[in-house]
Amino acid sequence: MSIEAPPAPSTQPAATGSLASFLSELLLEQQRLQTPVAQFAALHEHGLASPSSRPLIPLTAPGPGEQYAFEVDLDACSGCKACVSACHSLNGLDDNEAWRDVGLIHGGTTAAPYQQTITTACHHCADPACLNGCPVVAYEKDPITGIVRHLDDQCIGCSYCILKCPYDVPKYNARLGIVRKCDMCQQRLAVGEAPACVQACPTHAISIVKVSTFSANTDFLAAAPAPEYTRPTTSYRSKLEIPANATAADASTLYVQHAHAPLVAMLTLTQLAVGLLATAPLLSLPENVNGDLLKSVTYYVTLPSEHTAKLLGFALLFAGLGASVLHLGQPTRAWRFFLGLRTSWLSREILVFSAFAPLALSTLLWPNSNLLRAAVATTGVVGVICSAMIYIDTRRRFWAPLFTHVRFLGTAVIAALIPIHSPATIVTLFVKLCFELRQALGSGVSARLQRGPLLPVLVTRFTLGAGALIALLTNQSTAAFALFAAGEIAERTLFFKAVDSPKMPGHPVSP
Repeated sequence: MSIEAPPAPSTQPAATGSLASFLSELLLEQQRLQTPVAQFAALHEHGLASPSSRPLIPLTAPGPGEQYAFEVDLDACSGCKACVSACHSLNGLDDNEAWRDVGLIHGGTTAAPYQQTITTACHHCADPACLNGCPVVAYEKDPITGIVRHLDDQCIGCSYCILKCPYDVPKYNARLGIVRKCDMCQQRLAVGEAPACVQACPTHAISIVKVSTFSANTDFLAAAPAPEYTRPTTSYRSKLEIPANATAADASTLYVQHAHAPLVAMLTLTQLAVGLLATAPLLSLPENVNGDLLKSVTYYVTLPSEHTAKLLGFALLFAGLGASVLHLGQPTRAWRFFLGLRTSWLSREILVFSAFAPLALSTLLWPNSNLLRAAVATTGVVGVICSAMIYIDTRRRFWAPLFTHVRFLGTAVIAALIPIHSPATIVTLFVKLCFELRQALGSGVSARLQRGPLLPVLVTRFTLGAGALIALLTNQSTAAFALFAAGEIAERTLFFKAVDSPKMPGHPVSP
């Protein structure tokens, strides 16, 4: 049974020509228009507001194999951003915080151009990457509604979910030190009220529907990231055919990503430490063994002592681990990292380096234990691989498996080779620089970023790398290590700032 808005009151206008007459006529005219907002206001005045939203939300809970999802009528979306404003106000977001965005795609031909505004929030994916990647299980997918909720009181503010989500949904709140995102106004849905964005849309372009989680979106939206990764449940419908060449309005805009300075320091320093601590035992071999074992494969000049290598390795290791804490918005909650071991590479990295540090320190007590030396080297390599997998698992093109492993393992291997003056050091560093140069000379977004706004960092990186090569050729191991380490800091800065971050089409990128 449909409920119609009550009739407009018959207000008699005042004397002709007066201000009161003009205002009365204007109000009467607005009431006759009966826009969705006017209808809602009239219904609210008579205590009938709730039923007006019911057609836009399901009247029953999802059944087995179903969940709630957003449905967007592209033909009805005007791009007014009433949904953005309502979401911001109802959820009490900070000034620069938004859980819903409105963007633009365009395409077609000169004869038949196409332009469409796109409103989007969290897609409450059937296989959410944010949930799978969180090291402290600060996300949960409601078993009944399918809504992906973020648990604010569990979040450590590592922002890994931001890297994992291909739709730029989770947003970091610096004031709170945690990530937050849309929860489909689940508290309102639970009592039969529509979410803020649904209720505020003047054209009813947004609604909540029930969808099958087994057939969640494989045909998502033009110019959006591929849906196979997370299986988003939001559906976009239109009577118009979206052109095959439709692209985001900001597709040609280059966005420099966040530098993540603590992560730059952590990754570089821990990988240098792994290399040094793995090499240190070789430096303590007796002189006659050194001559037989190393002279045929090294430029044997003057090897540093084992204690020097260990001291530098420990200093770099603990400096790197300390820097990683600075990346967390809520570091006191980080002890819960073990909860995500089943699905999160970040949890695994924390576990491995938590074991690597005491193993490396124990070599001070048992310096001649070959088993302990092997355990230190093995654990260190596994830790570096876990570090690489954290970024590989986000499926970003710039962080492809081959290039990421070359960068991360290359840093550790070269750091291990420099103290023993191996000719393999020069070859390995040269190959690593060639891999990086290949990524900088391509035509993709990351390559254009490196040759554009990040060119000074790129030049610095290759200048330091070339300096390290020259120092190696002249057997200046101390200078070579210093130049190499500085160059790796610049390289790791490019690793973060030049990544092509996926997001919904036409939307402003998160800071």
